[in-house]
Amino acid sequence: MAWKLLLSFGLCLTQILVPIVMADDCPSLPPEAISEECGCGLEVSSCFDDFCSRDTLTGDWLGTRTTLADRGITFQADLTQFHMGNTMGGIEQDFRYSGHGDYVTNIDMHKLVGLEGMFIKLRAEHHFGQSMAGTTGSWLPPNILANLPAESDELFLTDVLITQFLSESFAVFAGKTDTFDGDPNAFASGRGKTQFSNVGFVVNPALLRTVPYSALATGFVYLVDQQPIFQFTVINATDTATTTGLGKLFQNGVSLIAQLRVPTNLLDMPGHQLIGGSWSSREYVSLDQDPRIVLPDVPINRSTGSWALYYNFDQYLMTYDESQKTGFGVFGRAGIADESNNPISWFLSFGLGGNSPIASRQADTFGLGWYYLDVSNDLRSTLSPFLGNINSGQGVELYYNYEVTKWFHVTPDLQVLVPVQDNLDTALLVGVRSNITF
Repeated sequence: MAWKLLLSFGLCLTQILVPIVMADDCPSLPPEAISEECGCGLEVSSCFDDFCSRDTLTGDWLGTRTTLADRGITFQADLTQFHMGNTMGGIEQDFRYSGHGDYVTNIDMHKLVGLEGMFIKLRAEHHFGQSMAGTTGSWLPPNILANLPAESDELFLTDVLITQFLSESFAVFAGKTDTFDGDPNAFASGRGKTQFSNVGFVVNPALLRTVPYSALATGFVYLVDQQPIFQFTVINATDTATTTGLGKLFQNGVSLIAQLRVPTNLLDMPGHQLIGGSWSSREYVSLDQDPRIVLPDVPINRSTGSWALYYNFDQYLMTYDESQKTGFGVFGRAGIADESNNPISWFLSFGLGGNSPIASRQADTFGLGWYYLDVSNDLRSTLSPFLGNINSGQGVELYYNYEVTKWFHVTPDLQVLVPVQDNLDTALLVGVRSNITF
């Protein structure tokens, strides 16, 4: 734990000192050596242009990164840090610091050893510090990334996935998979580090009961123009983020997930329509702890099997260039779930997001979203002795993701969260998130 805190302190110190050093160097240089094109928002000498404009903090590793990529191996690491506080209402008024490290390696086996169409994905991740979960009274963690992948702050492998393309449009996959990139949306995904921070705008919470965060799985995907259109997954019903999962493979049942995501071109603007469903054969006997949702670990009436149906859409309203890859638009999610063992009966969210409309700041992104969740009628009586009288919950989040450099982003964040418990006042959460890509 000490090395993680030391690393975080060093990175924070670098964020403060590097701009000062660069700014101090500039006055001693001739005017023709000054450049404003590095993207830092600072006047710095041309010798720092590459440092500011590179995609990653550590650059090309003296050419090693490019050499590895040519041989099929790409590596990306990032550190996301949160300093957030609940200023009023909820359960506890407190400011907390937390963070998350994410380390992803992708291997193209054709480039590496000549195996056509085979790809391997590895992901290791950990979190540290104290997240804001449990302070606001909301069931949905306001900075979800600080809770993942598990309650422990150890480093865990959550992705060891092998994908084999059988044609340009069809692939099969197997291995341990991280499901947090499922339920994709152009304006409301981002794993909680590039767009919204609240889990209610990252994935559909109605799915969390039937879909584990990380577990052994297999399935297939159908693609059109390199875009996944239909995906079917068979996955272990219980989360095994902290283990290989081999010892618990299908021990507590299996979950099936089917998802269709179709590109649209409404009013000549890009968008997507997604519909999916999940079913689990697991036997449910309690509302056991899950880092993606804040609930008491209490017994419920025994039931076998659960299901959820979900939908989301994203639709650009304006694009800034011919590629139609930057712009802003609207998004929404909806979901319903089995009331007998899922604490969330149904869920709805809607919002606006995308790239900044400011001409000089179009690499920045923003988002404004609202969500509403309704509590299962079947579980109200079970939860009331622990939480008091229960109603529906809702929340609003507003963020602006400012690109300091391509590898360093700072995101002010504001959330207004209405707890499901009658005896708790509305919480107001403020804070800032930073993300550094190495």
